[in-house]
Amino acid sequence: MSTALTSSDLTDEQRDFVAAIRDFAQRECGTREQRDALTGRGRHPHNQDLYRRVAELGWLGVAIPEEHGGSGGGMVDLCLFLEETSRGMLPIGGFGVSMIVAGAYERFGTPEQQDELLRGVVAGNVEAIAMSEPGAGSDVGALQCKAERRGSAYVVNGQKTWISEAHLAEHVLLVCRTDSSGGKHEGLTMLSIPRDTPGMEIRPIETMGGEVVNDVFFIDCEVPADRLLGTEGAAWMQLMAGLNVERLILAALLLGTARRAFDDTLSYIKEREQFGRPIGSFQALKHRVADLATELECCRLLTYDVARKVDANPGALFPREASMAKLKVTETAKRIALEGMQMMGGYGYATEYDMEGHVRTTLVSTIYGGTSEIQRDIIGRTLGL
Repeated sequence: MSTALTSSDLTDEQRDFVAAIRDFAQRECGTREQRDALTGRGRHPHNQDLYRRVAELGWLGVAIPEEHGGSGGGMVDLCLFLEETSRGMLPIGGFGVSMIVAGAYERFGTPEQQDELLRGVVAGNVEAIAMSEPGAGSDVGALQCKAERRGSAYVVNGQKTWISEAHLAEHVLLVCRTDSSGGKHEGLTMLSIPRDTPGMEIRPIETMGGEVVNDVFFIDCEVPADRLLGTEGAAWMQLMAGLNVERLILAALLLGTARRAFDDTLSYIKEREQFGRPIGSFQALKHRVADLATELECCRLLTYDVARKVDANPGALFPREASMAKLKVTETAKRIALEGMQMMGGYGYATEYDMEGHVRTTLVSTIYGGTSEIQRDIIGRTLGL
């Protein structure tokens, strides 16, 4: 398959960037043995030592403003990095959510907050955001985790769940309720809570994908008032300002996984012989692969079209387009991985091969960051339904 974009779509600098990432990934985790060693046989999708090495190359600052130590690139540059690292299976799972958090600081943080967090991301810090609760998943506005202002601090009580990379994060960006007198989307506030703050406890949740998500408990957790991000009571609008970029980040990540699953499938069916010839030569498989290749190309074109729109209009929201990208890419990635497992037969199910990992990765992608059902609902609303 082609690279993320055709060569004519990229600048010389972008082509060199993609080539450098690909070379690094091949060198550092090009074999299953290397990936198993880096991830504890898939249990830990983020390797902090490798992440720091990526930071030393300057790549984690690809879309961080230059005044905060980054390269000042745009959304296309970020998507190139996300796609290529995902395709190369680099175990840096904390980067995507760190960039989602960085966006919130860039939009709403004070200059001091921005410099603290954004420079930290460039240097290799992982960040987390805590929205979901046991009773508030897709309906984020139903959250009940409470922060009460007491003098020069907020005192937080409640629970968050499914919080990605909180066990690795330097800060947890908490979305909590500071006022219950209005509607459910009113009275929500963002607080930046440093790791190891007394009263905050993080407990990993065991999943099919290893240690990625966590429960986070707050018991009389005291947070200085200067850790407020943005405006008290305005977190809902602050969240909405970043969700479209979050969906594009997830689309780019899963585009890379989809490409890797497709390439692994294609390689296998070209080599595997049954009934005296490669199984890919049978029409039943050939046509299925042709359909998957077409769907993958559609995903690529959609993702980068939205990325270009974001770069052209940085302050604009693209709810329809971003939701379409997240929906289309994650659903297609899941289909490619499942089809790949079917075409590989028992080998696709065996942990000796990567395909079963692709299946686990893509299955959850249609749930986090807004389920496919939520994306369809958003798209429908933008069409007046």
